[in-house]
Amino acid sequence: MQKLMLGLLVCPLCKGKLTLNDGRTELHCRPDGLAFPIIDEVPVMLEGRARTLTTEERIG
Repeated sequence: MQKLMLGLLVCPLCKGKLTLNDGRTELHCRPDGLAFPIIDEVPVMLEGRARTLTTEERIG
């Protein structure tokens, strides 16, 4: 995912900053504790498709 794209995207729930995980397969919203998947280089920004972050991922 390109840095420019990452800078434009925000969490669809809280409108907060997202971070890219180490594997570059998810965007994390730490305040909401959600991980949005990236499929074929396209972020899926739907709450229903997000998974809950682990405690370690939230603290990260």
